[in-house]
Amino acid sequence: MAARAALEAAAVSRDVVLFEHDRSRFFRFVGLFCAGQGFFWAYLAHFAFTALRPVPGPVPGPDDPLRPRDNKWRFGFTASCLTVGSLTVAAGCLLPLRSVRRVTLLRGGTAVTIGTHGPLGLGRGRSLTVPLRHVSGRAHRAEVAAAIPIKVKGRPFFFLLDKRGQLSDPRLFDVTVGAFRKF
Repeated sequence: MAARAALEAAAVSRDVVLFEHDRSRFFRFVGLFCAGQGFFWAYLAHFAFTALRPVPGPVPGPDDPLRPRDNKWRFGFTASCLTVGSLTVAAGCLLPLRSVRRVTLLRGGTAVTIGTHGPLGLGRGRSLTVPLRHVSGRAHRAEVAAAIPIKVKGRPFFFLLDKRGQLSDPRLFDVTVGAFRKF
């Protein structure tokens, strides 16, 4: 009986924006930081690869005990710098794609459009339309401290709804997008 009432409540006659929170400015700053870190680590890797070449000589002398005598250290340091830089830029690209800007329940109540921010905070991001039965709220909004995790079937990560965002109809949100579903 409760499930039927929830389905009737979800059958809306027009598109309804359930959640909205625009953090474009924050994600642009995060993107700028991540891009800056990517350039820094790329430059450091370039410097390590070109300037830290081994010096010919039999053994390290007392004036230069830390200078490497082979290429292993140089290649390892270069690879480490490139890895850190790549992971930082990847995080700057992926985090905004999982942070939700807007959730819209489409007319009829059977599908939901999830809009996210763009990679590195640039652009409008992408919009994903999925059937409501493929969306599951993994925690009630009252139980989480910072972000409401939403799982979409077939997607590897959670979408995150910031609790500082605005819910236009909390009850409708709870019975549609916020409801737990097994898949």
